[in-house]
Amino acid sequence: MQNYSEISGLKIKRNFLPQDFSVTTWELLEPFYSTLLKTTINNSEELKIWIKNRNEIDSIVSEDFAWRYIKMNCNTADESLSSSFEYFIQNIEPKLSPITNELNKKFIECSFSNDLEGSAYKIYLRSIKRSIELFRQENIPLFLEINTLQQEYGKVCSEMLVKIDNKEYTLQQAAKFLENSNRNLRKEVYETIASRRYLDKEKLDELLNKLIKLRHQVALNSGYTNFRDYMHDELGRFDYTVQDCLSFHESIKKNSLSILDFLADERKKELSVQELFPYDLEVDASGKDALKPFENSLQLIEKTIQTFGKLNPFIANCIFTMHKNNYLDLDSRKNKAPGGFNYPLMESGIPFIYMNSVGSQKDLVTMVHEGGHALHSFLCNDLEISGFKNTPMEVAELASMSMELLSMEYWDVFFENKEELKRAKIDQLEKVLETLPWVAAIDKFQHWLYLNPTHSNTERENKWNEIYDEFSSSIISFKGYQNFKKNMWQKQLHIYEVPFYYIEYGIAQLGAIAIWRNFKLNKEKSIEQYMNALKLGYSKTIKEIYSTAGIKFDFSPAYVKELADFVKSEYEKL
Repeated sequence: MQNYSEISGLKIKRNFLPQDFSVTTWELLEPFYSTLLKTTINNSEELKIWIKNRNEIDSIVSEDFAWRYIKMNCNTADESLSSSFEYFIQNIEPKLSPITNELNKKFIECSFSNDLEGSAYKIYLRSIKRSIELFRQENIPLFLEINTLQQEYGKVCSEMLVKIDNKEYTLQQAAKFLENSNRNLRKEVYETIASRRYLDKEKLDELLNKLIKLRHQVALNSGYTNFRDYMHDELGRFDYTVQDCLSFHESIKKNSLSILDFLADERKKELSVQELFPYDLEVDASGKDALKPFENSLQLIEKTIQTFGKLNPFIANCIFTMHKNNYLDLDSRKNKAPGGFNYPLMESGIPFIYMNSVGSQKDLVTMVHEGGHALHSFLCNDLEISGFKNTPMEVAELASMSMELLSMEYWDVFFENKEELKRAKIDQLEKVLETLPWVAAIDKFQHWLYLNPTHSNTERENKWNEIYDEFSSSIISFKGYQNFKKNMWQKQLHIYEVPFYYIEYGIAQLGAIAIWRNFKLNKEKSIEQYMNALKLGYSKTIKEIYSTAGIKFDFSPAYVKELADFVKSEYEKL
């Protein structure tokens, strides 16, 4: 990796807080916020200084919370790490929320805020105004309870272990056997994993019931009739409506089911099976052994850096910098929470990638996906304040999902064998085509959950079955696995921890396909447009950012069909 260099000068310089200050108690933190509240602002220059001081303290507090969250997920068995996170949730967050609202009002009410120039401040101001509109003092204890409950999901899932051939595995590790060419083994492993999940069905049902009740009350307190509409505003969806989300569901259903049936039918024929079951979906359809793109996490890092280097040296330097500073935790292990994420660290300027790698092709995709998020974080570092860096998820996921397809062009780093490279690309394009209907199903399900907050567990299971059938291939059989099917939504972390943050994946997937299509026509220009779009952070509207990337912000039926047909044509070429 000697061809790559560490990116320097990323950490923000402290001017407002002492260099040795760290977040420990609210009592030590509160005086700095009080100073901001009491500061007299006499002109626009003093307002800018005030904004920078606020940005500094917000960045430090944000990073402190991030590290508590990261460390807790890395080892859910360490009670001290859980206690540290819970301390923030219970003793700092409730105090922080009202004073943040007061600072927001001070900023908006300042006559000099109208003098701030540039689209970035216009975007920032509308977000601040929305926060003020949504703030309710009576929701603070509800958020405290919600935040505490949300962490239960990761703890429950991290304790899900299974035995295969008398050896203990996490569910992520065990899932690798689903790629095995031995169908009897796949069937056994699928049933073992699904049965283990089912053991905690009632626990996870009850957890979601509590969350739905609390979230619904938050919406009512804020003047909304349901949590769906509240979250649409809370997530800052200024550039599209709830009706647009419903239209997205219909666009996907109209244009994806025939493709899903096509893929399932092809797989069924290649496997020569009478019925296609869920345990037949991850194995190579030609009967070859599972792809093994890397041996260990170090090799995954090295090969990712090499792959990114072929796209652009700066992209490679981002992962190299994270590796050199130990901002990567990639391996799956006991007592590690499920999932994967890239967490921006506002003061350090270096993000952290967390995942549960077991050496599979899926892990390669997760790594480049999170690598796209990491690139986004690095490219936003030069933006003036953290408010400009808080990009909407439709843009954040554009960064990551585009990287999956762009990096695919150079996966020969992972696969020297041309046949294996071809298999990896086929698998990736199948996943792209399958992502859109799954996203639509999860989003539509969440709409129903919160428009019907008093539903029973049985009604929820029946509704999931109905929605899942709308967005899945009828060729895949769940005969004998109906209990697993009606609760398979429980494996989706977002439903528990970040409600309604999911349709963004579908919107961004469409954008990623469009960026990849541009890449096929002009590699250098498309990478330049992609990176220029990410550099904007949240200084422009979503539509303007997509336009900078050289694509449309559009999920109409015609556009969905156009992009889905493009992916299918590339798939058929392979």
